[in-house]
Amino acid sequence: MQEQADTGAPALKEIFDRPRLAHIAREAAAVSAGFDADVFLTRASENLDALGIMQRMRQVAMGLHAALPGDFAENINVLEALAPRLGHDFVAISLAEYVALYGLDDFDISMKALNFFTRFGSAEFAVRPFLLRDLNRTLAVMEGWAEDKNEHVRRLASEGCRPRLPWAARIPALIKDPSPVAPILERLKSDPSLYVRKSVANHLNDIGKDHADWMLERLERWPLDDPRTAWIAKHALRSLIKKGDSRALALVGAGGKPLVRVETMAVAPPEIRLGGRLSVTAKVVSTSDESQRLVVDYAVHYVKKNGAANRKVFKLRVVDLAPKSTCDLSISQTVKDFTTRKHFAGHHRVDLLVNGETLAQSGFNLLI
Repeated sequence: MQEQADTGAPALKEIFDRPRLAHIAREAAAVSAGFDADVFLTRASENLDALGIMQRMRQVAMGLHAALPGDFAENINVLEALAPRLGHDFVAISLAEYVALYGLDDFDISMKALNFFTRFGSAEFAVRPFLLRDLNRTLAVMEGWAEDKNEHVRRLASEGCRPRLPWAARIPALIKDPSPVAPILERLKSDPSLYVRKSVANHLNDIGKDHADWMLERLERWPLDDPRTAWIAKHALRSLIKKGDSRALALVGAGGKPLVRVETMAVAPPEIRLGGRLSVTAKVVSTSDESQRLVVDYAVHYVKKNGAANRKVFKLRVVDLAPKSTCDLSISQTVKDFTTRKHFAGHHRVDLLVNGETLAQSGFNLLI
């Protein structure tokens, strides 16, 4: 998940508010004469205000289980009829969660159900208990999903076995050794769907946090003249590029030492209050007789509560700079608190990075 500011917008958990639960109850009763709507509403709304979004989603699945009259296989048939009636991707994830909670002992039925439910709301969370219980058997099924005609199923093949999937249980075996997922990534490395390619890139970026060499060696063998594969590689390498990794930069055509000078760099305003907007501008001049690709980023050294600084790198621009030419760069951002980052007063240094090298510095004072 990306950082989200506290802007007063409704919390994500309100996807599962009481009117939504009532809607689920009505639709479930419409497809199952034996569905007990009162039981569902009582169970699904229990302590609702205190629960986060994932807890609410899971409680909906538990409420469905309490209200449905059949065994697991019979209930799956009901939920498959319910899926297209829910009208919201994240709400439909509760159906996949039902499989995760109650289907671990019915592997074949569960795999078919996840294949179906992911078309309405991703089953990326629900497949993970199966991976934790029987990695090889589940990955064998997911390899087949990687060849499915439906892009949602193909995405699940990659997204479901990401070793560090946000909001989900980690898969320790795949953090330790990513090689079992290689067949899936190979099948999807030039997928026509951007939705799928984003997942493959994020999956590889996950792997690169623990096994950078493994990821780099694989990408160095991939056909990067294929624009689809090159797109995956560029986005998979983003964390390593921010660190200035030379092999990662080389894979996107920016491996050489930058032959440039930074003529000007400015951060404005020099003093800002929380909630204000900050701009970073720079003029970069080529000193080379040849064209060169430059990956330009900027890093903000955020002051922490104890006075130390935490460096965070942001993307700025990729530039194909002609010989002896000049490039003007600019970007702006609002300085405000996020759920993942709280700001503190003090001087914040800002670095300009070109192909991973810090070539200029400036900064701003933050007032709280």
